[in-house]
Amino acid sequence: MFKKFLTILCIITACTAPVFAVPANGNKMVKVGISDAKFQNYYFTKTVVSATDRFRLIDKSTNSLVSEFDADTKVKIEIKDNLFTVSQEDDSILAKNLAGPIVVESANGYVTVADLKRAGKPAYYRGVFEITKVPKKDNQFNVINILDVESYLKGVVPNEMPVRFGLEALKAQAVLARNYVLKPRERNYHNFDVCDSVACQVYYGANTEQELSDRAVFETEDIVAMNEGELILALYSSTAGGYTESFENAFSTDLSNGTRLFPGAPKPYLKGVPDKKDIPVLSDEKAAREFYTTEPKTFDNASPYFRWKKEWEKTELENILKKTLKTQSAAGFVYPKFTNPEDFGSLKDIKVSRRGVSGKAMCVDIYTDKGKFSVQKELPIRRAFQKNNISLPSANVVFDFVTEKPDSVNKHAKPVTKIVARGGGFGHGVGMSQYGAGEMAKQGYGYEDIIQHYFTNTAITTFPVELSNKTGKDTASQIFYTKEKKAFLVVENKFQFTKLTIVLNGKELRVEMIPSLFGCEKFDISKYIKKGENKITYILPYSDLHKKPVRMYVEIREAANEQ
Repeated sequence: MFKKFLTILCIITACTAPVFAVPANGNKMVKVGISDAKFQNYYFTKTVVSATDRFRLIDKSTNSLVSEFDADTKVKIEIKDNLFTVSQEDDSILAKNLAGPIVVESANGYVTVADLKRAGKPAYYRGVFEITKVPKKDNQFNVINILDVESYLKGVVPNEMPVRFGLEALKAQAVLARNYVLKPRERNYHNFDVCDSVACQVYYGANTEQELSDRAVFETEDIVAMNEGELILALYSSTAGGYTESFENAFSTDLSNGTRLFPGAPKPYLKGVPDKKDIPVLSDEKAAREFYTTEPKTFDNASPYFRWKKEWEKTELENILKKTLKTQSAAGFVYPKFTNPEDFGSLKDIKVSRRGVSGKAMCVDIYTDKGKFSVQKELPIRRAFQKNNISLPSANVVFDFVTEKPDSVNKHAKPVTKIVARGGGFGHGVGMSQYGAGEMAKQGYGYEDIIQHYFTNTAITTFPVELSNKTGKDTASQIFYTKEKKAFLVVENKFQFTKLTIVLNGKELRVEMIPSLFGCEKFDISKYIKKGENKITYILPYSDLHKKPVRMYVEIREAANEQ
């Protein structure tokens, strides 16, 4: 981002008129796909809905009321011939041949899927349900929870991170979860933005909300993490093991022709970082082995997955690999392609032939008496080396062949060959380590420090707003919290406008800018910032130059230098 530091030319006056009634969250809404009890299925032919207070069903295709119901009434919705039927619990039909979507809403209660539980509690949801037909799938529908982003986050944060990790860690989680839902890594769903499981980020709804995590969401309202003026892809995992990994070394890039390239395309803010500066790059076998077979002091030590060990007898692992290599071949990350278990032979050796900066295995070569099979990318590697049908906790792993001598009592026993995998971390290890965030919070770091430790050259800002002279689009308001009396107004000035008005904590500031075709202009507004809650309203004066949108935001923590 091209940054220009200019003086604000302003007239400071008391703001006597009411400031514009624009919702602080900008009405950003999210559509969440609700899965079954096992988080495995998002496609249904029937469901039973209810609510904790009086509720109603609406056929959205005609915007007509289907019926109203008392609290806790169970209502069945089915699909046949691609049309919906609504009936009561006793199967008496209330309406049929509805085109849908069917909206379930309760003005004063939570909507729910009957008998669905999350974290051992009835699954209650803010917002509304929308029962929507699945494109190109006959007689199937999704159950979609539609609600504003901030309410959604209340059902995410305490389920993605233990509340005992503390307020600042929860705030970091809230910011990253907000980034994730506004900019997910992949959009794999036709009808909804994100799913409710670990495949996206865990969302259990209103019945799992907790006071401290609610506070974390509230005190980071509208706050996001950005790199060069764009929302970052906010990845996180349970435990990095003391060293996070660069994005390209763990993820592939999917091309439009169906090809999957690995390593993937790098992201400048997702670079592997050690918890301590004296930890060297772990890309060679010796450094990785020394790090993951010992317990150096890092932010992740408290995790039960900081260091781990898995063991197989040779025959056991051979049988596992015969199955998993075939499965991972289908995903395109086993070379040569493995389809026939008879082609495996007898296992001879396992070597990690390529590692990332954190020591994460990027390519594992499996040697047998019939040849070599190479597995690439952290997730296929973890899935290849299963134990009791469970994948490796992470790909931060070193392998050893160990021969155990027979018990001296049994002289006829033969030596037993075991394969031992030792490693550290749980998950992909890219971006924020959640256990690491918890330890950083415990040590007194703020959420901004936590995010900037794990994400290189990343700024903490309000969510960018876009203004134009279209009706209702020329003003916007935001509330944000900060512990530091320092902030900058950042304005993208590519359309060469010269004037902007902001109202910041009751002070009207008239900003004059120098037209620029490139980059952004950046203004120091620190003298008007308060510790705690701040309110800013952006006002775009009418001009023929403002037909196109103008983008702006408040930067409350500048990007840290490259690590």
